[in-house]
Amino acid sequence: MKTWIVLLLWACAHQSVNAVALSRGPVRRKTKEIEGRQDKDLLRRSKRGWMWRQFFLQEEYTGTEHQYIGKLHSDMDKGDGTVMYVLAGDGAGTIFVIDSNSGDLHATRSLDREEKPFYTLRAQVVNKKTGLPLEPETEFTVKLHDINDNEPKFDKEVYTASVPERSHIGTYVTQVTAQDADDEMFGYSAKLSYSISQGHPYFSVEPNTGIIRTALGPSDMDREQREHYQVVIEAKDMAGQKGGLTGTTTVNISLTDVNDNPPRFMQSIYQFSVPEITKVGSSVGRIRAVDADVSRNAEMDYTVVGGDGLDVFDVSTDRNTQEGILSLKKPLDYEKKKSYTLQIQVQNTHPDPRFLSSDAKDMATIRVSVEDVDEPPQFEKISYILEVKEDAAVGTVIGSVSAVDPDIRRSPVKYSIDRHTDVDRVFGVYAGNGSIFLQRPLDREEFAWHNISVIATDRSSFGMNLVPVYIRVLDVNDNPPMLASFYETFVCENAKAGQKIQTISAVDPDDPVGGHRFLFSLAPESSVRANFSVRDNGDNTAGIFTRRTGFGRMHKSTHLVSVVISDGHYPMQTSTGTLTIRVCTCDRNGNMEMCNAEALTSSAGLSTGALVAILLCILILLLIVVLFAALKRQKKKEPLIISKEDVRDNVVSYNDEGGGEEDTQAFDIGALRHPEVMEESKLRRDILPSESLYPPPPLRRTLVPSRENADVRDFINQRVQENDGNPTAPPYDSLATYAYEGNGSVAESLSSLGSVSSEGEQDYNYLSEWGPRFRKLADMYGGEDSDWDS
Repeated sequence: MKTWIVLLLWACAHQSVNAVALSRGPVRRKTKEIEGRQDKDLLRRSKRGWMWRQFFLQEEYTGTEHQYIGKLHSDMDKGDGTVMYVLAGDGAGTIFVIDSNSGDLHATRSLDREEKPFYTLRAQVVNKKTGLPLEPETEFTVKLHDINDNEPKFDKEVYTASVPERSHIGTYVTQVTAQDADDEMFGYSAKLSYSISQGHPYFSVEPNTGIIRTALGPSDMDREQREHYQVVIEAKDMAGQKGGLTGTTTVNISLTDVNDNPPRFMQSIYQFSVPEITKVGSSVGRIRAVDADVSRNAEMDYTVVGGDGLDVFDVSTDRNTQEGILSLKKPLDYEKKKSYTLQIQVQNTHPDPRFLSSDAKDMATIRVSVEDVDEPPQFEKISYILEVKEDAAVGTVIGSVSAVDPDIRRSPVKYSIDRHTDVDRVFGVYAGNGSIFLQRPLDREEFAWHNISVIATDRSSFGMNLVPVYIRVLDVNDNPPMLASFYETFVCENAKAGQKIQTISAVDPDDPVGGHRFLFSLAPESSVRANFSVRDNGDNTAGIFTRRTGFGRMHKSTHLVSVVISDGHYPMQTSTGTLTIRVCTCDRNGNMEMCNAEALTSSAGLSTGALVAILLCILILLLIVVLFAALKRQKKKEPLIISKEDVRDNVVSYNDEGGGEEDTQAFDIGALRHPEVMEESKLRRDILPSESLYPPPPLRRTLVPSRENADVRDFINQRVQENDGNPTAPPYDSLATYAYEGNGSVAESLSSLGSVSSEGEQDYNYLSEWGPRFRKLADMYGGEDSDWDS
């Protein structure tokens, strides 16, 4: 109210005085002391022109004329029109104008305090005639009075907030803030008050702070009933009084979930059916419980808590769908139990004790029916181990397998062997009873174990089952023992009687239960009984001993000792091994020095060293033969060219350009013109066969005779025929070999030696028709007497 009173007084003073508002007007004092021309006249006055502090102007002026601000006046202004008022500073001449004669100050347009709250101006009085200032420049301000012309504005157009459901009354939600551009120091233009225009009765707002709080109790703020709220908040200036301006904003408030709802089954009884052949771990079915909560508060756990299938079924939780997955823990058998009943419990994984008790759970019943399936036969064992002697006769039954049909019908079972496991068809099985019998003889030394698979098939269905059968072949003493290796034995010429010269042992592919027991003895028919003896050591070895002193190498260089080896098992097996004993010259210590060459070959065979030596000799002989044949084939042959007079000399001398027709050094043309001076039919000294074997072929074409070159042509034709008719000629005679394209060729012979064009006459007059450039060639080659014929 005080502010309004001040404004009213200021307006009255402005209209009545028509002078500077709220300013200190000029005070003029004149003091005249003693006047007289006799005395010294002294003029005293205060040096006071003007002084203003500030003017006030109301913003947002809506009048049509300039808005009057106040009047400036100076003591120098006598009213005679000699002074002039000048204005400078912020907006001088544009926003603010002054009457230069009267000093009246006006505003030319409406001003906005929020844009600029005050202006600083300067005023001065000058002489109109001289333009000189009469008083110092004075500074003053024009301050704009605020009016309520700006509505409150919120920081955001839309606010977003959340609060947990079931919160108590007065729970803090969020705070909104508005700003007013009006002058908060002047009146109540910027004094704001908040109120809620939409959102009752759920929320409230504090008028002074803009804090939004819940207005209802926990039972009314239930997310499952309503989750989203839109609240509209108003901010009004003038402290909420009538006439104030209003700004609004929207606050979107969401209730966040708390775990205040337990899970519930959608139905109380679930029924599933599962085939009895379902594998362990497979899913039987899914059950579902619902929870009105969301996210983590809706997670739940399923548990089997009762029923007759506790040890047969299990339940787990699908974390993506929160469904319960019923799975199989043990195999099912329709013939033993046809149905199961389970009690399933569900509860939250993360219960909130503020809203739910620890026993907040739900129960449901699951009934599982087992479906009968035509199952394949089931073997009594998971595998079978059978034994058979290797000498068992074909057709012998070595054992049997047994399978039964688990179905109620008890269909008969048919047996067969998986031939992928018995490719050689060694075994067979009787289809009716599963007895396995032998189809081929066995040999333990070849295969000691046979692994086959027997198939059982239910005749009333296509189901089948396999069982592995391991057949062990038992050993039978059916192999005689033999010498363990080839022994290279020698006896010294100076050997003493009873001297041990060799220790032997034996091997037997059989595998008796008690181990091997070999017996060694000298063959009764042995002819060396007077020279050597065999002594059994009793440890599956035997020693060869001499029975006399001294052996003559020159008299007999080798001795053959037959040793009889027998095993000690039933039936006893016996074999005879022969040792070759060489008679050698030895030193004093019994070390061998030399043996006869014939000792290398004996009935018992050759030693390894002897065989290697023989092979080396054969290899050396073969190499000698190969080298001899190669040298013979590469024998140096005589050159093709016989003498310088031979016409073929020009073939190897074609790199010599020569000196023209007068050059007779590179090529002797006389030999071609007079071939009679040469041998009549000089044969080449190479591999040319006789004419009787390869008669020359007839000429391919007849050459046109020439006047002076008949002898040369005849000689060349003769050579061409010889070369063309010689299929074994070396490749250096390639001129004659590749010159002719073959019978039927349009081009005929490409050789200049056999070409008519090279010797015959040719008409070159056609060159004249080709133009001036070829006329010279026509003159050179068109004449009858050509240089080529000379």
